[in-house]
Amino acid sequence: MDYDWSAADLAFRDEVRAFLDEKLTPQLRRAGRLATSVYPDHEASMRWQQILHEHGWAAPAWPVAHGGCDWSLTRHYIFHRESTLAGAPSLSPMGIRMVAPAIVAFGTPEQQAFYLPRILTGEIFFCQGYSEPEAGSDLAALTMAAVDDGADFVCTGSKIWTTHATEANWIFCLVRTSRAGKKQQGITFLLIDMTTPGIEIRPLVMTSGEQVQNQVFFDNVRVPKSNVLGRIDDGWTVAKYLLVHERGGAAAPMLQVMAQDVATAAAEQTGPDGNRLIDDAAFAAKLAEARIRTEVLEILEYRTLSAMAKGKTPGPASSMLKILATELSQRLTELALEAAGPRGRVYQPHATAPGGPIAEFTPPADGYRSGADWQAVAPLRYFNDRAGSIYAGSNEIQRNILAKAALGL
Repeated sequence: MDYDWSAADLAFRDEVRAFLDEKLTPQLRRAGRLATSVYPDHEASMRWQQILHEHGWAAPAWPVAHGGCDWSLTRHYIFHRESTLAGAPSLSPMGIRMVAPAIVAFGTPEQQAFYLPRILTGEIFFCQGYSEPEAGSDLAALTMAAVDDGADFVCTGSKIWTTHATEANWIFCLVRTSRAGKKQQGITFLLIDMTTPGIEIRPLVMTSGEQVQNQVFFDNVRVPKSNVLGRIDDGWTVAKYLLVHERGGAAAPMLQVMAQDVATAAAEQTGPDGNRLIDDAAFAAKLAEARIRTEVLEILEYRTLSAMAKGKTPGPASSMLKILATELSQRLTELALEAAGPRGRVYQPHATAPGGPIAEFTPPADGYRSGADWQAVAPLRYFNDRAGSIYAGSNEIQRNILAKAALGL
């Protein structure tokens, strides 16, 4: 297995760094560094997507014919790594990374021609309609009904934990079109215009105080059958394909940045004994273990990258990487909160770049904050990151997948 980058790859890395130096403004860097979750400030994210689109780099993993880049997997990894290290705000994954590849794989030529260019420009912004109040990790238990009515389906039900539903103008949904057979059968993948009559959005306030997640209600919402992606009653096939993209990506660069930020903060903060926190043996040991784990994760990601470069699928490795990355991220947010000290207990979201509106909070008129910005970010990241081991398939489900696929249990 060869993990060395070629001279051409290193030249590409330098090209990416030069682009980031030129195009990544201080305001965009701030939005990336002060993000309180995996979802950055929406306006900053869309501004960065526009800049990337103008350069042809908004959706590098797409086929070239649809606006993607003819990059090797190594160059995709380099681009992601350098963007993370530079503090670029992430792009919303629901459109570019999730539903768009499914449209490429299962969409009609008409669907591809309509949706893909508009996703690139940001004219169409998707949210995801998968989970329901009684169907989370057991997604196939979903009950939102889509009743056949001639050229349309009439949809009734609700979706929950829908990120950025208030910002989105389209939603991709799994709906129940038949109750015959296994519960994975009779599910259809629908693309729904969020301006259609009968849709109501109710924001959910998270433990961080942010309104990023929502519950979406559908009351006799009429959707043309031309908006079906794939085949009717075979949406589970599309859903499984999309989930691979949701769980994919390189997490190690982001976690390495988080670990370095904790180390920098700990070198400046006073510990319980009055000395630097980084010199506290117990804290230093916990941080060292986390940093070692980020390096191990990067090696595992390189290993998966090498296999994919040879035409192999990630298989159960995607479940393993999801478990390792989300639990390590949670560990690092715990260390960051510990390093923040008493100021990390102060609720001051106005000093951060949250992913959505803050409920029932009025910032100080003079903009005052206690401590540094990172100390204001620490508790919000801690709260938001508790969801990491739940979304995209809970880590318990991922362990079950590993037990069956890797261990044969």
